[in-house]
Amino acid sequence: MVASVRVQKLLCRYKPAIAAALTILLIQGLVVWSLRSLEENETERKLRSKLPDHRSQDINREKQKFLAERNRSRWSGKAKQAIRTTMHPVPLGVELLPNPRSSHNLSDGDDKAPPGTVLWELGSVDGAFQASNRVPKCNIVGKDALSALERAETQQCRQEIANIVCQHQAGLLMPRSLPKYCTKSGTSHQNQAVVELDNDLTNVENPVRVVFVLMVHGRASRQLRRLIKAIYHHDHYYYIHVDERFSYLHREVLQIVQQYPNVKVTPWRMVTIWGGASLLKAYLRSMQDLLSMPDWEWDFFINLSGTDFPIRTNDELVVFLSQQKDKNFLKSHGRENVRFVKKQGLDRLFHECDHHMWRVGDRSIPKGVEISGGSDWFALTRRFVEYVINSQDALVSGLKRYYSYALLPAESFFHTVLVNSHMCDTHVDNNLRVTNWNRKLGCKCQYKHIVDWCGCSPNNFKPQELVRFQMRQPMTRPTFFARKFESAVSQESIDIMDTLLYGQYAPGTVALKAYWESLYEPLDGVSSFNDVTLTAYTSFFRLGLKNLATIHGNTEACRFEPVGFPLSVDLYYYDDRFQGYLVSQEVQAVGSDDRETLMMWAVPQSTVILERNLKEFERLKTLDVGTEWDPKERIFRNFGGIIGPLSEPIAIQKWAYGPELTATVVWIDPAMVVAVSYDIAVHADASYTHYKPTLKPPLRPGTWTVQVLKQWERVAETHFLVMPLTFKDQQPLRKEDVWLHAGPPENLYLQNYQQLNSVLKLPPQEPAMQEAQRKAQLVGRPLEAWVDSVVENFWVANKACAILTSSCPAVEPCSETPWSSLSPDPKSELGPVKMDGRIR
Repeated sequence: MVASVRVQKLLCRYKPAIAAALTILLIQGLVVWSLRSLEENETERKLRSKLPDHRSQDINREKQKFLAERNRSRWSGKAKQAIRTTMHPVPLGVELLPNPRSSHNLSDGDDKAPPGTVLWELGSVDGAFQASNRVPKCNIVGKDALSALERAETQQCRQEIANIVCQHQAGLLMPRSLPKYCTKSGTSHQNQAVVELDNDLTNVENPVRVVFVLMVHGRASRQLRRLIKAIYHHDHYYYIHVDERFSYLHREVLQIVQQYPNVKVTPWRMVTIWGGASLLKAYLRSMQDLLSMPDWEWDFFINLSGTDFPIRTNDELVVFLSQQKDKNFLKSHGRENVRFVKKQGLDRLFHECDHHMWRVGDRSIPKGVEISGGSDWFALTRRFVEYVINSQDALVSGLKRYYSYALLPAESFFHTVLVNSHMCDTHVDNNLRVTNWNRKLGCKCQYKHIVDWCGCSPNNFKPQELVRFQMRQPMTRPTFFARKFESAVSQESIDIMDTLLYGQYAPGTVALKAYWESLYEPLDGVSSFNDVTLTAYTSFFRLGLKNLATIHGNTEACRFEPVGFPLSVDLYYYDDRFQGYLVSQEVQAVGSDDRETLMMWAVPQSTVILERNLKEFERLKTLDVGTEWDPKERIFRNFGGIIGPLSEPIAIQKWAYGPELTATVVWIDPAMVVAVSYDIAVHADASYTHYKPTLKPPLRPGTWTVQVLKQWERVAETHFLVMPLTFKDQQPLRKEDVWLHAGPPENLYLQNYQQLNSVLKLPPQEPAMQEAQRKAQLVGRPLEAWVDSVVENFWVANKACAILTSSCPAVEPCSETPWSSLSPDPKSELGPVKMDGRIR
């Protein structure tokens, strides 16, 4: 009774406050409901502006995707709000315990991991301190951490970031100080005197053995074989790690391993991204593996990538290292340390998850040690490797902990351990490499999509840049390897180095100028195709079959129907020029149940028109349109320009040196709609100009035109194909998906340029628009016929070969066809070990 009276008194006393609070809550609820309604209405309005009104089914489906994306964004917002909520600070040394009912526990979000899910190990390198998987309590307010939490794709990654940031704020993540065991002042810069390199091993007692650790990725298996062929000797060892994302290359490496007992592949694989802690972790794990192999007695650890190539023989390398048995070769940055730390972001805290390196805050450099670094290519003694892997001292364990959350840790960890350790006097400031740096082209922040930082990458060597390697003379800084080389950019550069080392191949050797690179094989799975490439490859094959039947007079034995999906796709180059795609697929003879497999060669056709006698505009050498433009190598990585309705094409112009000028560029779609017009300024020393307009999708399929104009007079013109799609999500296109072929909403890609139609003297728009709208409704065989009719304006597919044998007598086996990827390629084939221990 007394309690009841007290409650009544409290209610009376605080009645105005309670009423005010309830009113505020009611208003907040109404505001949230109103905003949510407005947001949903805005969502539908945006979707209706993207798609014509008659596509209601697509609007609903796209709306669901839009709302799902909004919910993911809300989840990020909820995570952000949860961690912003002020919580109790964590005293040092207190265990961080999760509250399973707390709204601050990121595991309780909408995309909670299913029961039994094992959280991936955090970014710590092997042997280093491991951040807790439990959710700590802290108030995260740093803009870097909040940005990372907002952008991270998975709940697991967000939770890892929150754990790390909170433990860092509590002082539990980074070492504050570390011991320095080096008694010298400064770092060692030995071996600067002139060295006479020798390849005579006869005078060397106990020559060293090297273990080459190759970190490889991609699909350039033939280039990898050439590298192994060039560095192989039966006295050395080869340990290969293939990035987890590239199963094709891993399968190729497994075949190589079966041929040679001193070549092994790591029994584990991980994703190693540029600048990530994963690369350092992979090196340390490889070192641990190699130390545990009693039958591999090696003296030096040398790391290589698939884009390296030797510039001196193994004998020269062994003679040199045998004279420097106790030296560790690591090239330093050559700057003052403060500048290096800032440039490398070593004073920032990073974490790797979702295959991305997230910047999550600031941190201090541990006191007591000298931070060093430079190149992440090195040659290390076994003694130093054993120290790094087995030592439990405070220096090594502390630096493993520090570099677990560092950007580009492989460029600094080994340097810093060495110059602060008792082995500091073994440091030689040389990585034994020549690297093709062109920072004007290579420092374009090209890794921003995987790293929250701007970095630089070396260029590939071109033939004209290899003159220095032909000067066989004493050097003040001995080098044995060069990088980078890429066969798809310049195989001739590798040919030059290979000839310099081992001489020319015998006269008449086939395929010396040919290069093939696999894009697809059956074990990759059809899901590895996107809809645009699958459309293109199947069209190439149909055109090949059509031409085969036409050339041979429609004889029954040479008439085939394609069966299923492509079985393989390869890029083909000859003399450093892209020659097209090779597509293999099963076929069935018309009027028969017999099946066989054919390979078709599809060759791209140039469509560039350059006007003459235009004075200063004679500077213009080419005009091209494509996607995946590589500004470093100045090539389109989408070879041949396979573009679809949802692609984002870019136009590039190549110029010779000449007077400064201004040009106008216009893009015209198949329905005579001017999509965009813009001006470009061309400086006297400009080599390339390029621009990617922001065009509203979908792009209308068919033949597009791009013109370069001087005062509205044509200087140059090219055409490119926006491929109509015969597939959506690897399934035949259906009626409800034909909006992909209808062009942008209201025929506006950017803005209304209709006034330019008369200036450009374009044909009447109405007939072209009616034809485009009619074709946009096609599905099935009529759609395939339309696709083939436009593809054959840009590609020629009139050569075929048989994987085994063919019922068509005119079709030769691919093994005897020089352009086929199944024909002999001696330069990339690994043969038996010769008497001198080599295979080249």
